[in-house]
Amino acid sequence: MKSINKNAPVKCSKTITINASSKKVWEIITNIDNWATWQTDISKPKMNGELKPKTTFDWKTVGANIHSTLHTVEPFKNFGWTGKTLGVLAIHNWTLTETNGRTKVSVDESMEGFFAKLLKKSFNKNLEKGMQTWLELLKEVCEKNS
Repeated sequence: MKSINKNAPVKCSKTITINASSKKVWEIITNIDNWATWQTDISKPKMNGELKPKTTFDWKTVGANIHSTLHTVEPFKNFGWTGKTLGVLAIHNWTLTETNGRTKVSVDESMEGFFAKLLKKSFNKNLEKGMQTWLELLKEVCEKNS
């Protein structure tokens, strides 16, 4: 898995435990075309190929159009991508760890580039808020049908 940039001006790590199997969580987070049905900050997600490293996808979040490339696809364990928008490079990773039918979901992201440095404080605040929302929505959708 490609590591986030620990020296980036913007970075965040969050964890949540979901009462669902890692298979269920994996199916939800890797179905990129379906993100907008449960992730309220995202619109127009579109995979440009199969679920495998180097496949790209395009999406919009909080008004920004993002072009992303998958770097890690390890079923039920690790899922990650890089994304670029407005001169900002992001590295985003999900790690799933299942224990007794419950899944610990960890998400890590770093952002670097001119605007990430310039607007470090607001970017960090927004990233933290956005990641928390994403995890809570993921928990809700995974537990709804478990």
